[in-house]
Amino acid sequence: MKLKRIIPFVLLIGLLLGFYLYMNPLLPIITGYSAKNLSSGIFVAGRTQKSLENEDLNFSFIRYVRNKVDTANRVVTSSFLWHKSKSIYVDGLGCVLENGFSEDEMYSRPAYKKAACHVLSDTIPWPEGDLLADTPPRGLNAAKLDKAMAQAFSDVPPFKGTFAVTVVYKGQIVAEKYRDDFAPDTKFLSWSMAKSYTNALVAMLVKEGKLDINQPIGFPEWKADGRNGITINHLMHMNSGLDWNEDYGNNSDVNIMLHKIGDMAQYTIDKKLLYKPDSVWVYSSGSTNIVSKIIRSKFNTDSAYYTFPYKSLFEKIGMHSAIWEVDASGTYVGSSYIYATMRDYARFGLLYLNDGCWLGERLLPEGWVDYTRKTANGSEGKYGAFFWLNNSGIDYPDVPRDMYCCRGHDGQYIYIIPSKQLVVVRTGFSKKGMFDYNAFLKNIVDAVE
Repeated sequence: MKLKRIIPFVLLIGLLLGFYLYMNPLLPIITGYSAKNLSSGIFVAGRTQKSLENEDLNFSFIRYVRNKVDTANRVVTSSFLWHKSKSIYVDGLGCVLENGFSEDEMYSRPAYKKAACHVLSDTIPWPEGDLLADTPPRGLNAAKLDKAMAQAFSDVPPFKGTFAVTVVYKGQIVAEKYRDDFAPDTKFLSWSMAKSYTNALVAMLVKEGKLDINQPIGFPEWKADGRNGITINHLMHMNSGLDWNEDYGNNSDVNIMLHKIGDMAQYTIDKKLLYKPDSVWVYSSGSTNIVSKIIRSKFNTDSAYYTFPYKSLFEKIGMHSAIWEVDASGTYVGSSYIYATMRDYARFGLLYLNDGCWLGERLLPEGWVDYTRKTANGSEGKYGAFFWLNNSGIDYPDVPRDMYCCRGHDGQYIYIIPSKQLVVVRTGFSKKGMFDYNAFLKNIVDAVE
């Protein structure tokens, strides 16, 4: 009889222990995801807590997180079960999770302060400003384009979750639409579109002679093993050979890096080598953050580093809305965290459509865009250098093969199609299977010559 009473107790203890062992490593990811995205959504993008919790944070365990928003101090604390995460807003650097660095360190960084813009952008012609042309370019079928836009916003599968779409044809904005709760001045999260911006920063340092992407990087941690042959080129092509797991649904490397680690690049630098560099393609947000740390090392001061993307890229192409967020160590999160308006994302697409030139000034080295679009070894025609490609036509069979794009994992895209003189920006919150991107883009392509 005593044994019969003990067995249920032992089983209960076993179940509780199993639950603890399963949940404990996930909790910092669950609460960190909520705190980081809620704080940035409120204090950078200008959205409401209700909007974010009802949509962007309404999935899996994330929907059960309790969030406390301190508007006065611009702090968000998120708690679930026995764990809490805290995200703070740092002026000029966005929102940062407290991971391994003190608040004093994070608040004291010499962030770049944008100058106030006294010129009304709607009096300056696009793309330098926001004054749009009165007449559309030749070759546009307005009825087809209107139909494509309406379908993209139908909000039923397979066209669910669109926030905004901007279409640029022959250099002009020919379509622009926002869901009712968003507007042209809304800043949208890039997610992994940020990787393509890291591509641009590398290009500018190459142009200045400060980086050689084909030379071994030479981190001290890598000198004694096979990692000593890894180059920036390998990292940009996602075939460095470093161990990595990009699965967003579990306690994976990408989730650990983004939500548990203060120095995201160092976390990736410490990964072991699984494959010979340039032999196996593995998509890795960590690789981009290593490159971001290398970029930081090329500046003598943090003040110069924080200024660099703004002075050299954003302000050059009129991306005045952009905010690039840092990790707790102070390095720009090159893999994931840019916020900008739709038109500013479109401007970035135009920079690449125009071979790295902006209004007659060459910002990227000659031949850089061709390099960007060259297929990475092992990627089966899907990836170049921090840009996705359509060389294989597997994901976009009905879209021109010369299309290449910046892509974020929840449905953020900057599509560039040189043969059609198109740049298409789409953002939203669409989990896998909720949105047919091939059909969406095909419909827009069919509306132009």
